[in-house]
Amino acid sequence: MIRSTAILTIGAVLILLLAACGSDTAVPQATSAPPKTTAAPAPKTTAAPAPKATAVPAAKATPVPAPKATIAPTPEPATLVVLTNDSFDIGKEIIAQFEESNNASVTIQKAGSSGQVLNRAILEKGNPSGDLLYGVDNTFLSRALREEIFIQYKSGQIGNIPAQFILDDTFHVSPVDYGYVNINYDIAYLDDKGLTPPESLEVLTQPEWDGRLVVENPATSTPGLAFLIATVSYFGEDDDYDYLDFWADLKKNNVAVKEGWSEAYYTDFSQYGGDRPLVVSYATSPAAELFFSEGAYEVPPTGNVLVDKATFLQIEGIGILKGTDNENLAKKFVDFVLDVPFQEDIPGRMFVYPVNSKAQTPDYFQYAEVPTAPSDISAATIDAKRDDWIDAWTSVVIR
Repeated sequence: MIRSTAILTIGAVLILLLAACGSDTAVPQATSAPPKTTAAPAPKTTAAPAPKATAVPAAKATPVPAPKATIAPTPEPATLVVLTNDSFDIGKEIIAQFEESNNASVTIQKAGSSGQVLNRAILEKGNPSGDLLYGVDNTFLSRALREEIFIQYKSGQIGNIPAQFILDDTFHVSPVDYGYVNINYDIAYLDDKGLTPPESLEVLTQPEWDGRLVVENPATSTPGLAFLIATVSYFGEDDDYDYLDFWADLKKNNVAVKEGWSEAYYTDFSQYGGDRPLVVSYATSPAAELFFSEGAYEVPPTGNVLVDKATFLQIEGIGILKGTDNENLAKKFVDFVLDVPFQEDIPGRMFVYPVNSKAQTPDYFQYAEVPTAPSDISAATIDAKRDDWIDAWTSVVIR
């Protein structure tokens, strides 16, 4: 009971206090809603930046070089040696064409007269110092064939060569050029001395021609042998006055004898400072003189003595020497020699005619006269009697 009275007394006191304060301040109404609770802001979640994807550079493909094509080194040029006579002459630019086309180096080896060159080739048979022989002609052909110094080869160019110039139908030797051997004379010398060009061979034994003729030795020179054969054709062997009688009279008339054409023509012939106005040479020589004068002459300073049956058709050829180490290259050279570029260079340098019918000759060859009736001795007769004629001639003229 006491406890309840106390509680009531305390409540009354509180009511009085509240009333006393009500005149100044409104008592806030009891609010049933609970006080707002300020929610603590949720901490911002800072999104961690996604790691940048670092592009890994693609590995550069290192190009693998293609294997270089191995180029075989150019082989050294093969050396081709051509044995020939001292009269051989062809343009360096022509030879260079062959060298460039065939990776070759061509050596032209001059070895004297045609007879001397052939003698050398025979001595070297089977082990030649050269690969080819240029200059063997129809006066020495049979000897060369008999000695078997050449191999057989028929060039594809043979079809362009007229049959009359085919030296050897077995094709161990192929024809290259041809010319006519006869006597040339120095026009100015004869005019100065009041001499008329000889119209026969007999007149050469007369006093007015004493010491005025130079010839070549038939044992060593092809034009020399050709002229000897022409005298056999002209005088005969067993006539009352035969070829040996003629030569005996020439000796009495002081004929000069030289080992080769070059020596006779350029040393003894009066056209070149010698003292002899007559020389055994070629029907093309006057044309050559006109050409080399370079305008100094309007007509040739020399002329031809063209006596029927006293001139000789000389055909020169080329053959591949047996034993050569360059057989295939040598065959190509034969083809080249018979082709038009080489053939057309022959007239202006060696002053003989090309055998290839497609080759042209220069304008001044109009002065290269062609004999109408050269000697008519057959190749078979030459083969059978050549050595006897040379021996007999040597006995009469040299000994």
